[in-house]
Amino acid sequence: MAEKLTSLEQLLDRMDEAREGQNRVSLERLMDTIGRRSFGPMLLLIGVVLVSPLSGIPGLPSTMGVAVFLLSLQMLLRRKYIWLPGWILRRSISEEKLATAAGWMRRPARVVDRFLGERLSFLVDGPASWPLALLGLLLAITLPLLEPLPFAASSAGAALTCIGLAMIAHDGVLVLIAYAATLGIGGVIVYGLL
Repeated sequence: MAEKLTSLEQLLDRMDEAREGQNRVSLERLMDTIGRRSFGPMLLLIGVVLVSPLSGIPGLPSTMGVAVFLLSLQMLLRRKYIWLPGWILRRSISEEKLATAAGWMRRPARVVDRFLGERLSFLVDGPASWPLALLGLLLAITLPLLEPLPFAASSAGAALTCIGLAMIAHDGVLVLIAYAATLGIGGVIVYGLL
């Protein structure tokens, strides 16, 4: 069984591990490398993918939106094991693109990891996981709306990255940042509709 993730840099290490010897890397392979029992690392993985240049791949933000919706729903239902449909698990990207995205994220990951800590954990643990799951559902719904705007899905990816990191590190400060980022995303969508 894989060692529990505690930082963003460890997630990037697992992404590198998943791509070794592969031409294309599927979401299923990434899930197997990261672990299927914890929602935090999966939301973090999706957030990192959306923050990276990979968010510009047509259809990827919407597909990740479906995955986030299913993950968040399972969090609400208190499932212990993550399930995603085969068509999402088979979604893959080239090893080269994954390596580029992971490399691009290395320096920011080191900076972010220095600020992680167990703070305001009551915003993450126990009953607080319900509002986080609802926030995930809200972000999932916004991802297809953000897809037509170039790299706008990265803002939702930043909020998902904060949620995933908050769940891993029990860091409530990141939850507050995720809530603020989601309000900002809502503002962008409303502004775009006007």
